[in-house]
Amino acid sequence: MAALGCTRKPRGNTMNYNPGRALELLKIGSGRADASFRDGQEEAIHHTVDGRGRILVVQKTGWGKSFVYFIACKLLRERGFGPALLISPLLALMRNQIAAAERMGVRAATINSDNSDEWASVEAKLARGEIDILLISPERLANERFRTQVLAGIAAQISLLVIDEAHCISDWGHDFRPHYRLLERIVRTLPANLRLLATTATANNRVMEDLTAVLGPDLDVSRGDLNRSSLSLQTIRLPSQAERLAWLAEQLATLPGHGIIYTLTVRDANQVAQWLKTRGFNVEAYTGETGEQREALEQALLDNQVKALVATTALGMGYDKPDLAFVIHYQMPGSVIAYYQQVGRAGRALDSAYGILLSGREEADITDWFIRSAFPTQQEVAEVLEALEAEPDGLSVPDLLSRINLSKRRIDKTIALLSLESPAPIAKQGTKWQLTAAELADSFWERAERLTALRRDEQQQMENYVGLPFGQHMGFLIDALDGDPGVVTGPTLAPLPTEVHADLVREAIAFLRRTSLPIEPRKQWPAGGMPQYGVKGRIDPGCQAQSGKALCVWGDAGWGGLVRRGKYQDGRFSDELVTACANMVRAWSPDPAPAWITCVPSLRHPDLVPDFGQRLAATLGLPFHMVLAKTDARPEQKTMANSTQQARNIDGSLALNGAPVPSGPVLLIDDMVDSRWTLAVSAWLLRMNGSGEVWPLALSQTGQNE
Repeated sequence: MAALGCTRKPRGNTMNYNPGRALELLKIGSGRADASFRDGQEEAIHHTVDGRGRILVVQKTGWGKSFVYFIACKLLRERGFGPALLISPLLALMRNQIAAAERMGVRAATINSDNSDEWASVEAKLARGEIDILLISPERLANERFRTQVLAGIAAQISLLVIDEAHCISDWGHDFRPHYRLLERIVRTLPANLRLLATTATANNRVMEDLTAVLGPDLDVSRGDLNRSSLSLQTIRLPSQAERLAWLAEQLATLPGHGIIYTLTVRDANQVAQWLKTRGFNVEAYTGETGEQREALEQALLDNQVKALVATTALGMGYDKPDLAFVIHYQMPGSVIAYYQQVGRAGRALDSAYGILLSGREEADITDWFIRSAFPTQQEVAEVLEALEAEPDGLSVPDLLSRINLSKRRIDKTIALLSLESPAPIAKQGTKWQLTAAELADSFWERAERLTALRRDEQQQMENYVGLPFGQHMGFLIDALDGDPGVVTGPTLAPLPTEVHADLVREAIAFLRRTSLPIEPRKQWPAGGMPQYGVKGRIDPGCQAQSGKALCVWGDAGWGGLVRRGKYQDGRFSDELVTACANMVRAWSPDPAPAWITCVPSLRHPDLVPDFGQRLAATLGLPFHMVLAKTDARPEQKTMANSTQQARNIDGSLALNGAPVPSGPVLLIDDMVDSRWTLAVSAWLLRMNGSGEVWPLALSQTGQNE
């Protein structure tokens, strides 16, 4: 990283801080003529502006940490100092910060992956001194172009480095933002007189020790109490998803105000939002896949245009709606710190607000998956390093996908963590990764084991939290965060009902069972094509599958459990699933309508899907023709970890069985869909040999991407 400079006046000069101007900026920024500083706010601003040394501000959510750095930045700029640089973890947080800064005349801008079309304009303004504070994500510090073309030009003028959500530097945040580890190295190289302000709401003693080690032994700490007296916290165990959906529908109708409903997965966020919409609620899903709609949805909740956003942690730290009346968790988060951050969105400017945690049976499996996948395994690291060792000129990520049987997510995770080691065993040259002379230190694995054990402890701590009686939750959270639980007062709101009406649960079950999921067709053969079939590039549109349907996600709360039981216990899919798929086809009504039915063959379970296909055909009044054959045994697709490997696993393994192929549109049945390559090849074979449109239908999606 370019060396940051310092434009501060000599140590000991106390003329930079102007208390009257600071209070005026607070009133402008808050929009309140009667605004006054909270305990510790003005002291932190004064400390920062006068350059009295590095400072860590640990204050509860809603306290106003952003006012500290924006007012400090504005005062410094008005005294002729250079711009500030702010490291911030979330785009939603950046948008809120920029809006708050602009209210008090601070010219803020951001360079991030979502606004590449604005980079040139921002860089030009920086060069002209027209930006007071630049907000970047920690990943930007690893970007060579940013370091050499942007940061190098302003490094010597930067007067203040702000590290927001500084707990992400600590081990706790390692798998949330691995690139925060870059700050460890950067901070060590900073000049002693550069102002550094770090802020967080969640720093227990362990995190504080980490931050002191990274930010410096002379770190000044401003730490307030963590109690949120406006929050009435409650936990409710409702094991099934149907029970929790019913509870949400029942209670959302009575809860005043607006709020956030958190889920652990994208799939759950979408499903909960769809259910609540069917019950007449104005809600929207907000996830990492929301894309360009994020900002509009954030604003819709700010403006009370929606009752709630059903969100993953994509809507987390930094989202600020002071009058948020409730935060409800559909499942238990993995740690007390994560929960305190999320529930702390509520009740910032209200006398009372609800924080309700619903606990269900699937959350343990989800949290286990997050814990297991936080670090690459020794086998995964070995495969990546061996592949790179075999190619001295380096390999791109697509190259690695074609050589090793790991998912893109796992390869990206492995590369990111290896590249952040110091010294790093791999480095990027252009688009390719290469081995360096450095060996991977044992400390990498020691840290992985230590953090995995820590996350197991955090998971158990949350399970203990769920079991608490009403009234003891806030004290538990504060004690877990090493605060003073003695300051806690009782909840101001009465507990919400813990029972749900049986009729509403039955309706939720019916909802879960009537959902269907799209199967988008493959339109391109994999990189390198399918050599055994002699095809590559774009799949001819006349030989592609049409958009299909899957009845459920494997093992989910709707039909998924019945699909799993049919495949691995009963050896036959139930008549109930036949009826469900027939109803799905009738509601789907593909056009042109299927004139016949066939299915994907299997050597492992030769009768399972044909038996189901024949019964479905009889129910729909269509003929069934078995025209495809599996030519040789291959590993199960679920053992193939990425799309390229999955495609190669199918290449050459399917063919026609010699029976005539009817000419009309066809419903193509399979029990499970994962990579969609089996369906793509089957559809290509059928279309190449005279069938009409091919409509894929699967009993379940694997859910592997979750």
